[in-house]
Amino acid sequence: MDKAVNKVENPANSHIISHSEPVIGLFAKQPVAGLVKTRLTPPLSAEQASQLYRIALLETVARLLSAELPLVICYAGQRDWFRANFPGLPLLAQTGDDLGARMSNAVRALFTVGGGPVLLAGSDSPDLPVSLIHQILVQLQDTDVAVVPCHDGGYAIVGMRRATTQLFDEIPWSTSRVLEATRQRSRELDLSYHETECWDDLDELADLRRLVARSPGSQTAQHIVAELGELF
Repeated sequence: MDKAVNKVENPANSHIISHSEPVIGLFAKQPVAGLVKTRLTPPLSAEQASQLYRIALLETVARLLSAELPLVICYAGQRDWFRANFPGLPLLAQTGDDLGARMSNAVRALFTVGGGPVLLAGSDSPDLPVSLIHQILVQLQDTDVAVVPCHDGGYAIVGMRRATTQLFDEIPWSTSRVLEATRQRSRELDLSYHETECWDDLDELADLRRLVARSPGSQTAQHIVAELGELF
């Protein structure tokens, strides 16, 4: 694991982030068997889950880049793996003892280099419509917090107009209560709040089936059908 850093590394494209424009921070893990998509094991093996995560991550990066906004990969794992697989993209090491702390630290760093607003995205909504990203940006013109909610009670993207990192305090991460707790935290902090339509991430077998039905042309959906077809 890399030593924690508190700055965005961008040796190849130092011009990619302006101090006056939005930026997306993509939270991503190195796809190591046994460390990713563990809620899908079983029925998937650890190696199958790792390969699924890798494909979804690659497609998610391509989808977010198509939004034509600066993208920073907030990574957990070996920096060299991310530099090799996403050459030229800025990297920011995740730091903190839990997910809330890691998100808070990323938000602070991204507001410093990008000026805001800042959007944090997950790495397993590979067919997320780019239109939802643009809806978030429109809302953040006069709203403090905007999210793309997920059907499982979490969210695929959270956007912030300013660095109010207390939003991530006391959230029951990795549960179905994340979204409701975020709404409540926004009320407690007197932050204006907006949600787009719901989307899906890939935490359960039913999520994979919906992805295949909804977006059969997705690279992730095609991988699921080709490599995991016996599950359907």
